[in-house]
Amino acid sequence: MNHDRNDVLHPDHAVPTKPESPAEEKARKKQESDNQDQALEETFPASDPVSPFVPAKAPD
Repeated sequence: MNHDRNDVLHPDHAVPTKPESPAEEKARKKQESDNQDQALEETFPASDPVSPFVPAKAPD
């Protein structure tokens, strides 16, 4: 399986034919965790830094 198991609209999605072994479950959870970590890194920084610019007072 090369897609997230929650992606039920993926063309390769199918109901599992056998239960996951403990090793398969561990590998799947590690892959999901790695994917989440990568997605988090791609969104960093979450916002632009605050600008230190302070506009000058308008002349009279």
